[in-house]
Amino acid sequence: MSIRSQLLKGILDGCVLAVIEKETVYGYELSQKLQEVGLDDVSEGTIYPVLLRLQKNGLIRGEMRPSDAGPNRKYYFLTAEGHEALTIITEEWKQISKPVNDLLKGR
Repeated sequence: MSIRSQLLKGILDGCVLAVIEKETVYGYELSQKLQEVGLDDVSEGTIYPVLLRLQKNGLIRGEMRPSDAGPNRKYYFLTAEGHEALTIITEEWKQISKPVNDLLKGR
């Protein structure tokens, strides 16, 4: 596993929750949105296990909806616990990223 993959694995839950907080999405759409912001390594195969874990932990919920193109799709929403978790992840990220950026700056 590459260093980039290891780093991404640690923060991917927060990234997924942040996208879902902004808008209700289905799995494929979520992976596209993450790729659009530069997380090109995040494929559908990576997303679905994350979605299952977040749902199992009560941070998101899924709802089947009809699709204009093909079968029904499962759209994901944040729960109250998901909003709380995202707030905590955001604060923790701020506390970690600033010192790391400071240490690595100027290399």
